[in-house]
Amino acid sequence: MNLGGHMKERILIVEDDEAILKVLKRVLAYEGYQVDAALDGQAGLTMANNEHPDLIILDWMLPDMDGLDVCRRLRLVGSIPILMLTAKDTIQDRVQGLDAGADDYVVKPFELDELLARIRALLRRTQPDRAQVLSFADLTLDTSTRQANRKGRTISLTAKEYELLELFLRHPRQVLTREMIFDRVWGYDFGGESNVLDVYIRYLRQKLEEGGEIRLLHTARGVGYVLREQP
Repeated sequence: MNLGGHMKERILIVEDDEAILKVLKRVLAYEGYQVDAALDGQAGLTMANNEHPDLIILDWMLPDMDGLDVCRRLRLVGSIPILMLTAKDTIQDRVQGLDAGADDYVVKPFELDELLARIRALLRRTQPDRAQVLSFADLTLDTSTRQANRKGRTISLTAKEYELLELFLRHPRQVLTREMIFDRVWGYDFGGESNVLDVYIRYLRQKLEEGGEIRLLHTARGVGYVLREQP
C-alpha cells in the first residue's frame, strides 16, 4: 500500500521464470503498485478470483496450463486487463494471443520502461473513472485537473512543478536522488551540474507553504529530496 494515502492499483503477475518474476515484482513495487505473484496458471486463476487485481501480467508458456488457456478462462468471468508476455513474436502468435482475450502483448526480452508505459496505458484505457487523487498529509493532487490543494487552498502549478510534485506523491517518504528526478521529470541526465532542480524545488516549496503550512519537501543532503512530515 502506498503510504501517501493513495491506493495504487493491484497487479497480478503469472510467470514461472523466477528471475523475471523477481525483477517485475521489484520494479512494480518501486513504482508504487501492489503486487501479487503466481508461478503457474492454476494458481494465477485462483489469485485472480480471490484478489481481484486491476491488471494481470500473464506469461504465455506456463508449466500446467498455458497462458492462452488462462486468458480464455479469465475472459469467461470478467474483463480484467491482461498484458501477455511471450517469446513468440510472429504475427500469427500475436493474433492468437489477442484472440484469446489479451489486451496487449509484449515480446521477451522487453524493456522495462516500455512495459511500464503499456501498463499505465492499459489502466487508463480500461478504468477511466478510477480516482486519480494523490494525497500525503494535508496535501492532495488531482491528476485530472493537475491542481494541488492544501487545507482548502488551491495551488496552481506549471507543467514541470506538477510532474515534480506527482513524482514525490507517488514515492512518499522515499529519498529520490537528483539523478532519478532528472531522469523522470526532464528525461535526461544533467550531469549533476545544473541547479534547475533546486530552483524548481524552491518554487514548489513557496507554493506549498504559501499559507504558512509546515514543510513537506525536505532536502536529503548530498543525495536528493524527500516528501515527508518531519525534517
